[in-house]
Amino acid sequence: MTDIPAAADSRQASDRPGAGALLAEQMGEAGERRAKRRDVRPLGRLWPFLMRHKLDAAIAGFWLILSTVASLALTATARGAIDHGFEDGGAGIDRWFMLLGLNAVFLGVATAVRYLYVTKTGERVIADVRKALFQQIVSLDPAFFASMRTGEVLSRLTTDIQLVDTLLTTSVSYALRNFLTLLGGTALLFVVSPKLTGLVLLAVPLLLGPLFLFGRRVRKLTVASQDRFAGAVGFAGESVDALETVQAFGREQAADSRFGAAVEDAFGVSLRRMRARALMTAMIITVMFGGVTLVLWLGAQDVVAGRMSPGTLLQFVLLSVFVAGAVGALGESWGDVQKAAGAMERIDELMRALPSIAPPAAPAILPSPPRGEVSMTDVRFAYPGRPDLPALKGFDLTVRPGETVALVGPSGAGKSTVFRLLLRFYDPQGGVVAVDGVDVRDADPLDVRGRFAWVSQEAPLFSGSALENIRFGRETVTLDEAREAADEAQALSFIEALPQGFDTPLGERAKSLSGGQRQRLAIARALVREAPILLLDEATSALDAENERLVQAALDQAMAKRTTLVIAHRLATVLNADRIVVMDDGRVVEQGTHAELIAQGGLYAKLADLQFRGADAESA
Repeated sequence: MTDIPAAADSRQASDRPGAGALLAEQMGEAGERRAKRRDVRPLGRLWPFLMRHKLDAAIAGFWLILSTVASLALTATARGAIDHGFEDGGAGIDRWFMLLGLNAVFLGVATAVRYLYVTKTGERVIADVRKALFQQIVSLDPAFFASMRTGEVLSRLTTDIQLVDTLLTTSVSYALRNFLTLLGGTALLFVVSPKLTGLVLLAVPLLLGPLFLFGRRVRKLTVASQDRFAGAVGFAGESVDALETVQAFGREQAADSRFGAAVEDAFGVSLRRMRARALMTAMIITVMFGGVTLVLWLGAQDVVAGRMSPGTLLQFVLLSVFVAGAVGALGESWGDVQKAAGAMERIDELMRALPSIAPPAAPAILPSPPRGEVSMTDVRFAYPGRPDLPALKGFDLTVRPGETVALVGPSGAGKSTVFRLLLRFYDPQGGVVAVDGVDVRDADPLDVRGRFAWVSQEAPLFSGSALENIRFGRETVTLDEAREAADEAQALSFIEALPQGFDTPLGERAKSLSGGQRQRLAIARALVREAPILLLDEATSALDAENERLVQAALDQAMAKRTTLVIAHRLATVLNADRIVVMDDGRVVEQGTHAELIAQGGLYAKLADLQFRGADAESA
């Protein structure tokens, strides 16, 4: 797997924009930058992956050489059959044609073994690249994905990988075989007839012109086509992900038109690429075979004059066809190499992206057993791309072990940002965020996140069964433990009502469930995590009044065993919190119990008056 370099100084890294975010912004100019490249060096990125399978690669190379030798040997056996098979009344013709048949059989076997090992090695390398790329993607921080659409990332994981796959499993074998055929065939041509071979080589300069003239244009158009298609895929991903919104606003036709225009744009670029490549291929083949025809006519004159045997001319003809075919095929393969190089460059951009959130060289060890304490001191933070709009401005908060603290305040006050910094999705530009007395920037992010169980407002779930979603919180959970957690989260009844119970597939993102059911399943997932600190971001917002009461009772029980931070807009859900912290404009403006804050008559009292008076009016 690809190595992700650690930040040398995590504190210094926090004072500059995330490297992943900077790279994502630079990718907007990727098409122009790639178009200026004239080499295939990005394919060198595959070398470390290939070296993991040196034995298979060596076997593939060995049989590649044998199959090429067997192919060229056919010309020698054919020459022998013509020149010697008819001697003495054809006495040796059976022997020569038997030899020719054995040559053909060996060629078939060598080609099959070559294909097996080349394809196996290529597929193995691609599998490793896929895994390394996905590992890299999931290691990147949210700042990176704020600047790059998910569809663009998926395009590199699918379409671009497939182009490299085609190169490694098909095109590279084809190209290497033709390259060896070109070298071996040319050497044999000099042995068979130096004069005729010299005349054939006069056509080589005419072949290089189309390769250089059209090759660069084909590469530019290939990269441009990939960029256009990636843009179309990115838009399609957004539209499908928000399909209900698209349909609710009646924007199906607009979305279809926009996607269609993007596809047609990509097709237009691809069409220009295909025309350029077709013209390049036509010029190469015409020049090559035209030159071979002329030279063969001269060879026929030598046979008539007795200066060359018929078998020698046949061998020269076969070798010329092999060499000419190899040159034409190499022109085709070069286009595939360029296309794969463009794809590998796009992949390499992701592989080289450095997450701004990474473990330091020598991570600090969090205390064990965990205490469940968090603190934030003079924290200042602004999201990447929005430095003029800080989300937190000198924020201070300390939560003692076992304490339940509620964060309340108007939208945009910075409540969810607190959770993102605790989970170390981002690092602050100033101040200290600590868990159990350790600055999170000094610890491994995995260790820090292991101290938290998080229930977000959106409650994202995954395709798979209810049991698999609960086990996402802790892989070692047994079915009985999952049932217990589901029961606590008031999810057991609807899970058991599913056709296959806990094993029922829930579909993509569990969309077969209602919003409330997904929320309860997410709460069950958090309960099995056994983390000392519970983060609840509007955890009951999607529930009706009855289920909210039941789940809140379950959460109260879970909160009694853990340190808990709760974000809530409905103040009725946090009345029993040990402490309520009121936030406004990225700062703590008030804190205390519900009764204390009401008595202060500040922002909290105003929010409570609006909510509870409105609730009383509705009930009346």
